[in-house]
Amino acid sequence: MGLFFWLFLVLAALWLILWLGVHITGGLIHLLIVVAVISLIIHFIRGGRKTTAV
Repeated sequence: MGLFFWLFLVLAALWLILWLGVHITGGLIHLLIVVAVISLIIHFIRGGRKTTAV
């Protein structure tokens, strides 16, 4: 097997790993955005905390 075949295998494996990583990370980012929006809505529904100056 030649050098270009091994280069192809390495690059194809890296591409597959990065492609899967981006898709998994993209899903997690969307999940974090949903959690942030829900917590913001709960914050406004409860009225937020009343801070007092000391």
